[in-house]
Amino acid sequence: MLVALGGNAMTGPDGSAAPHHQRAAVEIAVRHVRAIVADGHQVTLTHGNGPQVGNLLLKNQLAAHVVPPVPLDWCGAQTQATVGTLIMNALGPPTATLVTRTLVDPGDPAFADPVKPIGRYFPQDPRTEGETWRRFARGWRRVVPSPEPLEILDADAVSALMAAGFTVVAAGGGGVPVTRLPDGGLNGVEAVVDKDLAAALLARAVGAEVLLIATDVPDVVIGYGGPDPRPIGRVSVPELRVLQAAGHFAEGTMGPKVEAAIRFVSSGGTRAVITSLPEIAAAMHGHVGTQVEKGL
Repeated sequence: MLVALGGNAMTGPDGSAAPHHQRAAVEIAVRHVRAIVADGHQVTLTHGNGPQVGNLLLKNQLAAHVVPPVPLDWCGAQTQATVGTLIMNALGPPTATLVTRTLVDPGDPAFADPVKPIGRYFPQDPRTEGETWRRFARGWRRVVPSPEPLEILDADAVSALMAAGFTVVAAGGGGVPVTRLPDGGLNGVEAVVDKDLAAALLARAVGAEVLLIATDVPDVVIGYGGPDPRPIGRVSVPELRVLQAAGHFAEGTMGPKVEAAIRFVSSGGTRAVITSLPEIAAAMHGHVGTQVEKGL
């Protein structure tokens, strides 16, 4: 199975990304993953990296007059290694972290319309050349393209490590986005791949039977924030598609998780589960969470 840990699992309760808060949060998250491993499941892990990338971008800004800023794909690679190390230390051997690349199309429409917010809010427009910033209710924030993931380029390496008995941490933050050059080489790009969509792609590439997306709520909810919210338990892909088309799942929050679950099951996965981190062991047995299946 593949477990996708949300970014909230990598920071303190107040969203702090201070090193000691990250370390403590990862240790708590891994306790729940360890219960699944102890149950006999072979687990591959992926994770969010938003707060960690945000910290690196701020360092870029503050130290630009001293050291050259690093591009966004470098930030993604660095945070894959950092978070992966924390997970390996907490989970124990045999665990391996693989810095993973995700292929995207240079002609993806997302590159012409950057909408994915990253980094911190600023009270005034801090834009620099080559960056796009937009004003939100809380202030100015940088936005970048979020292209469709086409292929997890290092999936074969993940499979080889799995076959050797490792619990593998891979495709953190959606993977480092790269495009293919005319000569066949690869080039990192200033973009962010949605981690849940990349998780669905990786899960199918390595032959996972179950995709488990851990978030901060126990179920997907219809009518969230309204007078009559209703949690979704077991649901078929066609039923979930109808609810999705009706606009029940916000694009920046639950939307990508629902879409990832649909894609995974539609492409041959047995089951996708969306639930809160403390519930993942019970959700594996079908007792809690939103359980997405091909047909019921």
